[in-house]
Amino acid sequence: MRTALAAALLVAAAALGTVQSAGTAHARPAGHPGAAPSPDAPHHGAAPSPDAPHHGTVAGARTPGHDAGRDRAVEALKDGRAAHRHARAAALTHNWWGIFPQPGTHDGITATHSVDPAYHVSDPDNFTYAPTTKAQNACIEVVTAYWNSGNELWAWDWCSQNGGPAKILPLDADFRAKYTTAVDGRPAFSIQLVKDAGTGNCWSSYLYDYRTAQWELLYRQSGTDQSDLDYGWDIFEIYASVNPATHVGYYCTEARNTVFDSSAIQLRKNGAWKPARPADSPWTEDKPSGRDFLCPPLKFLQVGASDHWTVRQ
Repeated sequence: MRTALAAALLVAAAALGTVQSAGTAHARPAGHPGAAPSPDAPHHGAAPSPDAPHHGTVAGARTPGHDAGRDRAVEALKDGRAAHRHARAAALTHNWWGIFPQPGTHDGITATHSVDPAYHVSDPDNFTYAPTTKAQNACIEVVTAYWNSGNELWAWDWCSQNGGPAKILPLDADFRAKYTTAVDGRPAFSIQLVKDAGTGNCWSSYLYDYRTAQWELLYRQSGTDQSDLDYGWDIFEIYASVNPATHVGYYCTEARNTVFDSSAIQLRKNGAWKPARPADSPWTEDKPSGRDFLCPPLKFLQVGASDHWTVRQ
């Protein structure tokens, strides 16, 4: 017999989408905590403490100007989310997989996300947002955006009238030198979303600076969350179409060697941080099929209880 939580998840999945699992050993960042990183090499260390100092701002983040490629990527995300809210079809295949932190379980989320500078999306109408994270009722979603004109980190504003990326940061060499560590030999960065103390729905997003060992402010916003979804997420998400030459999604070929990974996922409640668990962060679905993602060889791995997932071929 299904529990109330499982029934609620089915409703959420029907409203937002679906997808998995397969277990493997629990991977963790390589290296030794506290070791001084070289400015010319990837940092190595454990996932940062969510309670590490919060100081300064992300200097390279900027308000986006007009860019035709980014505009298409933004509209695809808006259309895809609206399609699920209003039960209408989206132009592209839109699917996702990961965890849904449930209502009332948190007022903050943190995670360490992989990034692949070699992954390039060729088709101007295909987009990969992975990983992407939002807390329940948060004004901000932090998106790893792979698209035709360039790879970026977005602070997506869910509390403004029009929505969209309020701050962007190129995933370039400068970003990797400052904000990434090595997780299983691949670069990864750590993000944090927290509801600020006091009245009102005010949220702050942070990036962890591995050179200075502190969290830097990426974007802050207050207001009413207009996503119309009362749970959070940490997911792998695609907007894809079939390449007629290969009969699979464009990204399926282009991301053949890319590993999408989210580890050290923690939720904050009553001031305390704890790893995400199935009771508060159920998986979007068990055993998803790569075919539903236009990529039959795709594997969806539940590496941790709910605090670590990997998607790869």
